[in-house]
Amino acid sequence: MCRLHIASMIERSMDSKKYTLIGADGQPYESDTPGALGGHKRLKIYGRLDCPSAARYIEKGQYIKYRVFFKDEETAIAAGYRPCSICMKKEYKLWKEKMQNDGED
Repeated sequence: MCRLHIASMIERSMDSKKYTLIGADGQPYESDTPGALGGHKRLKIYGRLDCPSAARYIEKGQYIKYRVFFKDEETAIAAGYRPCSICMKKEYKLWKEKMQNDGED
């Protein structure tokens, strides 16, 4: 193969990168766009990609196996995940208040 053809194949391969995200139904799907939020599959928590708590666990190798990604917050909520109490304090507080109010009904 000529170098130009190989370079063209590599470029196409890089352009067609796929990302696995979790949909509103909780099922994984392929996307051309990376996720905007990360999460933990077993704990059902979502948060920012730069969350310091998640970063600590990822650094230890404890989180990677259960790492998931979401297009946006609406999708994460629809899939049954709650906000992270570390990196999404305001959202977590609202979620917790809602859970307490729902329990009072």
